[in-house]
Amino acid sequence: MTIKHLAASVAASAILIAAPAVAEVDLSGETIEWVIPFSETGGSAKWANFFAPLLSEQLPGNPTVVVKFMPGAGSTKGANWFQEQEHEDGTLLFGTSGSTQFPFLLGDPRVRYEYSDWIPVMASGTGGVAYLNPEDGAKFDGSANALKDIDFIYGSQGATRLDLVPLLAWEMLGMNVEPVFGIKGRGDGRLMFERGEATIDYQTSSAYLGASADLVASGKAVPMMSWGALDDDGNIVRDPTFPDMPTFKEVCEATDGCETSGEAWDAWKAFFIAGFPVQKIAFLPAGTPQDVTDAYVAAFDAVRKTDGFAERAAQQVGKYPVFVGQGAARATVEGTTVSAEAKAFVTNWLQEAYGVSLK
Repeated sequence: MTIKHLAASVAASAILIAAPAVAEVDLSGETIEWVIPFSETGGSAKWANFFAPLLSEQLPGNPTVVVKFMPGAGSTKGANWFQEQEHEDGTLLFGTSGSTQFPFLLGDPRVRYEYSDWIPVMASGTGGVAYLNPEDGAKFDGSANALKDIDFIYGSQGATRLDLVPLLAWEMLGMNVEPVFGIKGRGDGRLMFERGEATIDYQTSSAYLGASADLVASGKAVPMMSWGALDDDGNIVRDPTFPDMPTFKEVCEATDGCETSGEAWDAWKAFFIAGFPVQKIAFLPAGTPQDVTDAYVAAFDAVRKTDGFAERAAQQVGKYPVFVGQGAARATVEGTTVSAEAKAFVTNWLQEAYGVSLK
């Protein structure tokens, strides 16, 4: 399924909103807890905090929407917790990221959650930007050729998380990047970079726009590349949020020894697609009644149709599609599926590069 097909389902999803059922739901005086399984400094936090007040305005009864954080084990702690939750009164929402999807895709033994048990009501894409410290950034010329003899340090949540996209990309470019595993969110990686404990970093678009862009503006960081975006035919093109920044594909093509075909490229692209174009998803717990589900779908649909939403979103979370209802369900399938070949390649690479076994 391509992003074009997912986008087509956005319009169709509005048909699923049952107005009479929605009208029966009243959340007046309630507090919605939107649980994010990461720290409060990362891109998922900024994503949820952006949508939370907008959701509050559109849900029936205008309940308060509070974002809460449950970091740990690269988000599997929070996801395992959510798996045990069941609907009570429509006041629990859960947000995932690619770092939640990747352990599921790879069969990480710590995963005790099943996406098909949850009810997706909204999904949105994002991008990612890699950047360098000023000294090494001065050597970057659109290729990684001058960076291959440098030893970089990177603060990482773990190789089986969304970080595998930059880690594999840097390896394909022939760069020496040593990850320091164990941080609780990408925001913590940025803080390591700011303190000089890391010399290379990557952030999702919302986190980059919210904090890392200031580092660039002040001369404390130099952008290297975005991961890119997908066009209607599934080709990687420049990220619409960062149109002046080269993509990894462009940097790879300009770098000696990096190939944009073959097993490594196919695996990288497969996990990029699973991790970014439909990266962030909002779920209701198992057992949520249809009228409550419809109320959330209608509310998120109204959010994305609000005057000025596209402009505000572009500034805070980036220029990416927002899927609701059936579109969110299809996006969830897209974000939790990779080929057996891509999984096998990444599984072998994790073992060889980091000694990570998923058996």
